[in-house]
Amino acid sequence: MTLTPQLARIVGAEYPRFSDAEMARRRAAIEIQLTQAECDHLVFCGANRFGSVVQWLTQWPVTAEAVGIFTPRERDALFVQYVNHTPQARFIADHADVAWGGESSIVAAMDVLAKRGARIGRVATIGPVSAEQHAALSARFGKLKNLNRNYIRLRQVKSDEELDWLRIGAHFSDLGMAALRDGLNPGLNERELGDLVERVYVSQGATNVIHYIGVTSMNAPDLGVPRQFPRMRRVQGGDVVVAEISAAFWEHPGQVLRSFALGKPSNLYQDLHAAANAAFDAIAAVLKADATPRQVIEASGVIEAAGFTIIDDLLHGYGGGYLPPILGCTSRPAGPVPQEPFRAGQTVVIQPNVVTHDGKAGVQTGEMVLITDNGIERLHTMPRGFVQL
Repeated sequence: MTLTPQLARIVGAEYPRFSDAEMARRRAAIEIQLTQAECDHLVFCGANRFGSVVQWLTQWPVTAEAVGIFTPRERDALFVQYVNHTPQARFIADHADVAWGGESSIVAAMDVLAKRGARIGRVATIGPVSAEQHAALSARFGKLKNLNRNYIRLRQVKSDEELDWLRIGAHFSDLGMAALRDGLNPGLNERELGDLVERVYVSQGATNVIHYIGVTSMNAPDLGVPRQFPRMRRVQGGDVVVAEISAAFWEHPGQVLRSFALGKPSNLYQDLHAAANAAFDAIAAVLKADATPRQVIEASGVIEAAGFTIIDDLLHGYGGGYLPPILGCTSRPAGPVPQEPFRAGQTVVIQPNVVTHDGKAGVQTGEMVLITDNGIERLHTMPRGFVQL
C-alpha cells in the first residue's frame, strides 16, 4: 500500500494546504447561499474538534472552540479558545484575522458583526451553535438563518482536491486494517489490537477517528457489531475478529470494515459473510449518479433472502461529516427513505453489517467509495473478503 507521488507530496508538507482556487470555490459557494438566504454575514463555528465548516473555510481544524465571521469581500475573523492555541491557528488559517476569543468568542464575534454593520435578520449560521451562543446572537441581530442543511449539501459532492485528501485518509485507514490483520495473534486483548492499528498510521501523519474492534467465539458468539470501547478479552483460536477503522488526514477520513477468522470460519459465519459480500456487490452494481436510495435498499434484499438483517447503517455519506443519505434496509430501516438521487462526486460508505436476528453474531465488510456517472470508484486498496488467519 503506497501513495502516489502527488499524494505523498501533500502528506510530506509541513502544513498541507488547499489551493487558492479551491478556497475561492468554497467561498463563492457560501456567498451564493448567503444571497439566497437574504443574509449579509455568516457566523460559523465548531467546538471540541467538531464542526467541519471552520476548517473548510479557514483550514484551521477546531480544537476547543472556534467562532468565525464570514462577510463577502472581507477577510474572515476567527476567534479561538484557548489563548495558547492562537499562534498555530494564525499560522494555519493565514487568510483569516485570527485572535484569542477572550472571555467569550461569541461576544468577540458579535463585536465584529456590529463593526461590519450587520442588520437585524441578515445573519446566518453554520455549525454547532450552542443555545447560549444562539440566544446572544438572536438578541442582538434578530432571527438567524440556519444554513446547516445547505452546507451539508455542499459537502456531499467533493472537489478533485478534496478527493485527493480523502484518498490519503483511505490509505491510512487501509494501513490500520492491514496492521490488524497481520498482527492478530492469540493472547492479544482488544486494547492491544487497537494499539496495532493506531501505531501504524499516527507516525505517518494521520489522526485516529475510530478503530472499533470486536472479538468473539464463532462457536458461541455474543457480538453482532464491533465494540466502541475495548474490553480485556483475549483472542483465541476459533474466534472471529470484526473491525471498523477510520483514520483521517487533516480531518479527511477513510473508512474500511473487514472480518477475520482465527481458524476455519464456521458455517454460520461463512453464510453471514457471503450475504454481506452479496449485498455489497449488489449495492455497488446499482450505485451511480442518478441512482436512488430506494434502489440501494432494494439491492440489499439479498440480506433478508439469506435469513439475516443488519444492525448498523447500510450506507451513509462520508467526508466532511457523517452525511446523508443514511440508509437502512427493509428489515432495519433508518427512517423515511430519501427521495433525492445520488450525484457524481459523492463519497459514501457501503457497509452491510449482516447479523443474525438475535444480534449475537455478525460480520463487517465495506468501505468508502466515490460515486461517478457510470458507477463507483474504489478509494481503498485493502483486499475484500473474509480472511482466515
